[in-house]
Amino acid sequence: MQSDFLVVANRLPVDRNVDGSTGEVTWVPSPGGLVTALKPVLESNRGAWIGWPGATDEVAAEDMPAPEDAGIHMVPVNLDAQDFAQFYEGFSNATLWPLYHDLIVHPTYDKRWWERYQQVNQRFAQAAADVAAKYATVWVQDYQLHLVPGQLRDLRDDVCIGFFLHIPFPAPELFRQLPWRRQVLEGTLGADVVGFHTQDSARNFMEALRAMDYSVQIMDDSESANYLRGARLPEGAHVVGTVALESGRQVKVGVFPISIDSAKVNAQANQPTVLAQASDLRARLGNPKVLIAGVDRLDYTKGIQHRLEAIEFLLDSGRLTPEDVAMVQVATPSRERLDDYQRTRQQVEAIVSRINGNHGSLGRSLIHYLHSGLPFEQIVALYAAADVMLITPLKDGMNLVAKEYVACHSDGSGALVLSEFAGAATQLVQAYLCNPHDVESIADALQLAIEDDPVNKVRRMRQMWDHLQEHDVNRWANAFLQQLREVE
Repeated sequence: MQSDFLVVANRLPVDRNVDGSTGEVTWVPSPGGLVTALKPVLESNRGAWIGWPGATDEVAAEDMPAPEDAGIHMVPVNLDAQDFAQFYEGFSNATLWPLYHDLIVHPTYDKRWWERYQQVNQRFAQAAADVAAKYATVWVQDYQLHLVPGQLRDLRDDVCIGFFLHIPFPAPELFRQLPWRRQVLEGTLGADVVGFHTQDSARNFMEALRAMDYSVQIMDDSESANYLRGARLPEGAHVVGTVALESGRQVKVGVFPISIDSAKVNAQANQPTVLAQASDLRARLGNPKVLIAGVDRLDYTKGIQHRLEAIEFLLDSGRLTPEDVAMVQVATPSRERLDDYQRTRQQVEAIVSRINGNHGSLGRSLIHYLHSGLPFEQIVALYAAADVMLITPLKDGMNLVAKEYVACHSDGSGALVLSEFAGAATQLVQAYLCNPHDVESIADALQLAIEDDPVNKVRRMRQMWDHLQEHDVNRWANAFLQQLREVE
């Protein structure tokens, strides 16, 4: 089956479940903004989604859900255990991930991982080349697949290719560490349009190209740029630069901040069953005066330890009364075989124990910590119940949790404390912003969010909700795809 529109991503938009007793395989749709945004485009354009099924055994194309059942033609790219260890856990998440997140932990540069990364990317590119119809549009997603645009162009120069990076792109002086930096840039420039969440990431990418002697034109006026706590704010035009290649082809570089299906999340938050869950949650926590929430993957980039230390600082200094406060921290397991993630879990759980030991009371914990995933309905109930959402990543491409929380409080209730190093901070500018590298900055922002004038709190939340209604996930997808349609 040939397709006119392809999404190429590390994972397919389904999770594979195998019954332990019968061996029966079932496919469960995995929730996500990308699926929500692109499913209508896929359905109307004979679309296909190419990705890994999530298991290290072989999955045949005929074993995938039928397109008429799933609404999407899904094409599996299989990874074996070595692929998973070297391509995914290795180069993608122990090399590129820490490098792109400002060296919070030190990246590992392993030539064997790099070789496997090239091989797996080639496999994805070949799958796309096999499925793409003549003059198809192919949208490649994220850092695991940097090389696919270039590899695909070598195989099929008739197709139109987009690449979107969902995580930050680092400053050029950091990116220079990567021994294979030129190959990564060259692979990415196989695309006709390269997109980022923020102005800073787009500029870092273009400056990295300039350092490699590419012909780059940056289309903005630095004198008229607006900044928020040092971060460059989005500007009116989506395309912020172009790269002229020796082949004569021109690559557009753009800023397209991703968002959520804000109307859908808001509707779910206002369902009677969800509101009842929110009320029940507060009751089970002892109806605290202030309920604080954190929802993250358990990742060293998310600043979970830092926010807990800020709460501990407020408690130790008497600025928060233990009896008035409860916090729920959901930490979804992630990349658990990697040492840095195991270390992060140990650090987080040690702080949780210390706070509860020093400030809890008999029968009452102050921090309620879950090292597990939750169904999205329960997450929405937590959002709806929380008086303050505490989001403190040390570096984050966007952070959709911030937007989901705002969408659950369209009435102006609640308060959002947000790291200035999250991409979302350049859009949700009315949040109580903090520097997560400074415990007292988090503490001050959290205290202000709790004690601020109610009228001001409502104004902040409603302005952020107004922004989300206009800038939803469909606008993001349409803006990027429009730039692809305009490629000559």
